[in-house]
Amino acid sequence: MTDVLDRPEAGDTLRVVGTRPARPDGVDKVTGRATYGADFTMAGQLVGKILRSPHAHARIVSIDTRKARALPGVKAIVIGTDFPDQASEELAGGEGASNIRDIALNCLARDKVLYQGHAVAAVAATSSSIADAALALIDVKYEVLPHVTDVEAAMAPDAPLLDETRFTTGLETKPDKPSNIASRMQLKRGDLADGFASADVIVEGRYITPAVHQGYIEPHACVASFGADGQCQVWASSQGQFMIRAYCAKILNIEASDIRVTPAEIGGGFGGKTTVYIEPVALALSKQAGAPVKIVMTRDEVFRATGPTSGAVIEVKLGAKSDGTIVAADVVLKYQAGAFPGSPVGAGAMTALACYNIPNFLITGYDVVNNTPKVAAYRAPGAPISAFGVESAVDELAEKLGMDPIALRLKNAVHDGDKAAYGPTFKNIGYVETLEAIANHPHYKAPLGPNQGRGLAVGFWFNVGGESTAAVNIVEDGSAVVISGNPDIGGSRASMAMMAAEVLGLPVEHVRPIVADTASIGFSMLTGGSRTTFATGMAVTQAAQKVVEDLKRRAAEIWDVAVDKVEWVNGSAVCLDAAKAKPDLTLAAIAGQSAKTGGPIGATIALNAQGAGPGFGVHLCDVEVDPETGHVSVVRYTAAQDVGKAIHPSYVEGQVQGGAVQGIGWALNEEYVFDGKGAMENPGFLDYRMPVASDLPMIDAVLVEVANPRHPFGAKGVGEVPIVPPLAAVGNAVSRAIGVRMHDLPLSPPRVRAAIDAG
Repeated sequence: MTDVLDRPEAGDTLRVVGTRPARPDGVDKVTGRATYGADFTMAGQLVGKILRSPHAHARIVSIDTRKARALPGVKAIVIGTDFPDQASEELAGGEGASNIRDIALNCLARDKVLYQGHAVAAVAATSSSIADAALALIDVKYEVLPHVTDVEAAMAPDAPLLDETRFTTGLETKPDKPSNIASRMQLKRGDLADGFASADVIVEGRYITPAVHQGYIEPHACVASFGADGQCQVWASSQGQFMIRAYCAKILNIEASDIRVTPAEIGGGFGGKTTVYIEPVALALSKQAGAPVKIVMTRDEVFRATGPTSGAVIEVKLGAKSDGTIVAADVVLKYQAGAFPGSPVGAGAMTALACYNIPNFLITGYDVVNNTPKVAAYRAPGAPISAFGVESAVDELAEKLGMDPIALRLKNAVHDGDKAAYGPTFKNIGYVETLEAIANHPHYKAPLGPNQGRGLAVGFWFNVGGESTAAVNIVEDGSAVVISGNPDIGGSRASMAMMAAEVLGLPVEHVRPIVADTASIGFSMLTGGSRTTFATGMAVTQAAQKVVEDLKRRAAEIWDVAVDKVEWVNGSAVCLDAAKAKPDLTLAAIAGQSAKTGGPIGATIALNAQGAGPGFGVHLCDVEVDPETGHVSVVRYTAAQDVGKAIHPSYVEGQVQGGAVQGIGWALNEEYVFDGKGAMENPGFLDYRMPVASDLPMIDAVLVEVANPRHPFGAKGVGEVPIVPPLAAVGNAVSRAIGVRMHDLPLSPPRVRAAIDAG
């Protein structure tokens, strides 16, 4: 089946796509009836809990579980050696490839613990209090080792090594000493030395961003049941039930066909629920206990033991002509990976200069392990970090040249036909249009008040397609059911129903979207990378079109006319044969006769969607700085984004606003704080400060629609781009407000006040 689809027969006039219907899952969520991971309960289930390392780095000398096993009510205990040995193997399933050996060791440590909070053992008991008592009875002896939490300290030749067998890959020659630098990668074009030699103006900067957490409201939770016949079931909150199935099968050496994973509702993920932490552990406990096991993380565990995104150091050098033409760029990215390799430095490098057409550049990225939790994806993983460095330097360049920030970016902007810094040639992009949208917005021309500053930044994300399966089935009453395999984390139920309704000619209220388990629909990549509305939407649309073709065939059979004499218009079959004029047949009328025309009506499409359109965003931020305290208030914020075609504009606006809010929090407040022993000091929402509604103005979302012709309705992914520019937009605004260039995040009151004093 082709993975590229012509536009639906409805023509240029769309009845459903582009409107704002009520969300299908809205009532259940606002009334509390929706079932999340922690809500699920099975008869006879046990309580699972996990013992975690108190040390940032230590060798496990021994684990004695005898006293815990003897405690009445304890039904199972597992440690790392209860998992089968795993070879190092890159396994697709999450956002990008992951090493299954590392994932298994992150679920339960074996020889060493690599961060404070690393899982060491797990128990299943008949009550929460008994499980807690059992954890206290497990005797773990450690040999404490030196630790390192800072990325540049971890890169030093004399740094404590997390893995004595790790040698840096990506170098010209194999190193002769192990290192915490897992890999180095480079992107380059032209001649960097010649480029800088031709520059009239050069700016250089070193920028730091801290590790930050995705901050989803719902902690990780699952229920696992290992049947006596070897059939396993898992109910979990995640961004991909097929990902959970694949990882659990590998980690526990179980056939994937023996595992059925049912997705619960998800209370936020933002990339942080694209891997496993507790699901394999719960299955192993269930197998040993012979009963279902439920594990729900505490907020403390979420912060200490699930993936934040990287802390990083970004070094940027830009060279430009006096007219603003950027002729050279040298970017160095040093990203924390946490306990195991796999930081998003590759994506950070690929997106760093994606908005600019620069003839000479070198981008170098380092993936560095250190004694902090293994990082996980966070909404455009890696891109906000590199954008903070590059966009701060571009803003400084604009100041040095005396140029308008938008004019500088327009002069160096990529256009259709330009080769992206990471390789491909851009097509159907709306970057210039987003810059122009901000330039023409009233916000850009509004006056500023005392102690206020205005910052602008741009951002890019690839967006992806990938494998998806979807089914469209017609109910006997003429309504439809849309079945897909992607958890709804941002409105995909609504967008799937809307696209199917558009093709079928039904009111969207007559289309019921379902997110199915792994046994009820074919394989789908997880919900991530801004792929679902594009890729799964393509599968849904093709399935709906296949249903329409079948409906036309059935109408032709009922009327006894040739199929080419039947047209589908607004949910009804229309007879074009003048000699056999017939009243229109509604979908309901055809469905009512399905037994006479071939049986149930439905279609399933499986595809590997290609042609996702890249996304660009431009953010404009006004701040006011209190010169006495250094406190920063965001007073106005506008975000323009190329969205291709907004299937449900309210959802798209929500994505843009939500990404901006998360980026503002990253810029102003959020950071992992570690003490001298490598323990996180702020593992809760009281001390890990995230913005709330009272901290923010209304965020104006401007939707720029430059259609992606590779999608039937022109859609592009929208969920990742909005978090890319805010770090730099806020940073540039603060820098202009106080007259001092800010290089380190977060821009907390003490840091801003210190800069004011120094300036």
